Amino acid sequence: MTNKYLIGIDVSTTASKALAIDEQGSVVSTKSYPHDLSTPRPLWSEQDPENWWSATSSALRDVIKEIPAEEIVAIGLTGQMHGLTPLDAAGRPLRPAILWNDQRSGAQCEEITEKVGAKHLYQVIGSILLAGFTAPKIRWLKQNEPDVYAQLGHVLLPKDYIRYRLSGAYVADVADASGFGLMDLSKRTWSDEMLAAFDIPREWLPELCESPDICAYVSKEAAAVTGLKAGTPIVGGAGDQPAGGVGNGIVAQGQASLTIGTSGVAYAVSAQYTPEPDGRLHTFCGPMPDTWMHMGVMLSAAGGLRWLHETFAPEMSYNAINQQVESVPRGAQGLLFAPYLTGERNPHPDPYARGAFVGLTLRHALPHFFRAVMEGVAFGMRDQLELLRALGVNPQEAVISGGAAKSPVWRQITTDIMGIPLYTVNTSEGGAFGAAILAAVGAGLYPDVPTACTQMVRKVEVFEPDPAGVAEYEELYPSYQALYPALKETFAALHAFEA
Repeated sequence: MTNKYLIGIDVSTTASKALAIDEQGSVVSTKSYPHDLSTPRPLWSEQDPENWWSATSSALRDVIKEIPAEEIVAIGLTGQMHGLTPLDAAGRPLRPAILWNDQRSGAQCEEITEKVGAKHLYQVIGSILLAGFTAPKIRWLKQNEPDVYAQLGHVLLPKDYIRYRLSGAYVADVADASGFGLMDLSKRTWSDEMLAAFDIPREWLPELCESPDICAYVSKEAAAVTGLKAGTPIVGGAGDQPAGGVGNGIVAQGQASLTIGTSGVAYAVSAQYTPEPDGRLHTFCGPMPDTWMHMGVMLSAAGGLRWLHETFAPEMSYNAINQQVESVPRGAQGLLFAPYLTGERNPHPDPYARGAFVGLTLRHALPHFFRAVMEGVAFGMRDQLELLRALGVNPQEAVISGGAAKSPVWRQITTDIMGIPLYTVNTSEGGAFGAAILAAVGAGLYPDVPTACTQMVRKVEVFEPDPAGVAEYEELYPSYQALYPALKETFAALHAFEA
């Protein structure tokens, strides 16, 4: 009997990964190749799209050494969201892609927000307009690189550039395309009003599709480069966070996940389009038809611990760090950490926010700093959870994934601060696994995404909150919440001084 395999491709900021699963959801192969990152100026972040393609094609060739190409029944795509990949009319990149964490387009966001009106804008696009989004970057090109802008023929997101190289099709799924800032999310279509406000021609934008729908096929040219079979179906896929939600089994209202990787994301699904009243969450189209997703994002999560480790204790192992943190009492003896090392999105959309340690005394040493960072990141995730709760998403438990989930002490800190049980699932492949699940639905192996997740995603380990920890962190949380309002003007003054 012929086996049936699904491929999930993940074009992340750090690497391109190709993941193969069978129709029961067992991972049979995973290969990845790294990406280079360029930061030509402070707050800028760029990558070469050709690097994505070479890394992806290399990963696919490696996977196909382990499974027959003719047994791959569909491909799903995921990857970093928001990145502007500007192409000419022939599909050639005009400059490096401007990534999700690039902050150069703040002035363009302010300009469009004033033009459209803040409340009306986030009711249409599901969020406050942020510098990370795609459309402000296009306007930045117009105002700062007119020679590039004059040659524009197509604009794509990172994973959709890989779809284009695989198939020749200019397509984006509605979940990822929501982050352009150009869609009418209630209608799941491009918004004529937003296109007019940004002065962006419709013909530059990709066609839209739903995440599990087949929208392209592998071309003969791409088959020759990757080893895939020409004609293999490609489904819409989704951005890394909605695809990760699928990979974690978050497919019904009332479920939630907490991903604490380089950034931190709280994610939940809704059957209705209900934007957060003040635009402090992203409410985007979901990776299933007729669903939407709520997403709270903190820009620096586990990245904060990595910074502290690499800057002050690079010789120390993470196991040693965990042991040191366990020796420090809750609250790090009065030391708090504001985790805004790269600006912030939710609930404080401020590109000039900064990190801060507050409460330093002579008794504090490196272990206290490590604990304060873990607690500050967990409090930042609690901010996201509270925004979800205010919208009526009141999960009784949540999936935890990312780097923090691998640390027993950080996991317990997070569980106690959230005040609900957290659990892991049977795979840590996240977005790539979710993309492969979407491919399985597109290939007709399952009737819909929830059915596929029921079969493929399983709860593994549950972590219960410690009542004493819950009580102590409830007492400390208001002090954490007061940090940003107290420091906001200082952050702005420091930015002005540095500029």
